[in-house]
Amino acid sequence: MTNNKSAFVVSADWLQERLGDPSIRILDASWYLPAQKRNPKVEYDAGHIPGAVFFDQDAIADHTSGLPHTLPSPEAFAEAVGTLGVSETDTIVVYDGPGIMTAPRVWWELRIMGAKNVYVLDGGMDGWNREGRPVSTDVPSPKPATFKPSFTPSAVTSLAGMKQIVADGAIQIADARGAPRFYGEEAEPRAGLRSGHMPGAHSLPSGVFSENGKLKDLESLRQTFAAAGVDLSKPVVTTCGSGVTAAIITLALQSLGHTDNTLYDGSWSEWGGRTDTAVVTGRE
Repeated sequence: MTNNKSAFVVSADWLQERLGDPSIRILDASWYLPAQKRNPKVEYDAGHIPGAVFFDQDAIADHTSGLPHTLPSPEAFAEAVGTLGVSETDTIVVYDGPGIMTAPRVWWELRIMGAKNVYVLDGGMDGWNREGRPVSTDVPSPKPATFKPSFTPSAVTSLAGMKQIVADGAIQIADARGAPRFYGEEAEPRAGLRSGHMPGAHSLPSGVFSENGKLKDLESLRQTFAAAGVDLSKPVVTTCGSGVTAAIITLALQSLGHTDNTLYDGSWSEWGGRTDTAVVTGRE
C-alpha cells in the first residue's frame, strides 16, 4: 500500500497473493436494499473469493431492537463470528459486491469489538470478477474459533446521545444518505419514515468517498470533508439510513487519522420513524 492510500484497505493483488494463508480470514459482508435487486447470499453461493465465509448482516444483529441490523451484544457478536472461524487476533479482510459499500460496516463492528487487524478489500467482488481473479463455489466449513470481545462503547451513539448532540451542536453530524433523501426531496426507502435530516447535519453521500469501488486517496478524502464543511480537528458522529453506510464515513475519517468519531447505530430508521426527534427539510 502506498502512503497516499488508507491503511485500512488492501488491494486485490495483495489479497490474491495471500489466498490460502491460514492467518487470514476473508468475510463476504455484502448486503443490499431491495431496490438494488441483488441477493448477497445467492451471489456468494454462485462464486466468492476462495476461502471467504458469508457474514450475514441481518442475522448477526440485535433482533430485539426493532431496527434493521443494529449491533448485537459483544457476547452475541463474538459467538457468531467465532462460529465463522474468526478470532480477534486474525488478520481479517472484509469485502462486499460493489466495493466500499457494506464491508466498512463489518470492518467497524470487528474493530469496536476488539479485532485489531481488519481491512476492507478495494474494488469489492465486482472488481475481483472484472479482473478475472479466482473464484470458488466451495463453502468453507471453518473450525470454530474463540473471539474474545473487547468492546468500545464510545464508538456507538444511542438515540439519547444523538438527541443530545443535536441539542447542543458540539459534535458534527455527517449523514451518508443520498442528497435527495437528506434534503427531504425523495421518500425514504423504508415505509413510515419522515424525510429530511437532523438540524445541523452535513450531507456526505456514501458514494463520494470511492471511485469504481475503491476508496479514494487520502488527499481526496480530506478535500471531500472540507467541501462538506466538516472540520477534521473536531469530533464527528456518522449516520445514514440504517447504520451501514455511515461506516463508510467512519472508514474515511479513521483513514485520515481522525479518531474522535462515533456512529449513530439507529440512524434514520430510528430518528425518522419517531415523532419526538427534530427533522429539517430543504436546502438552506
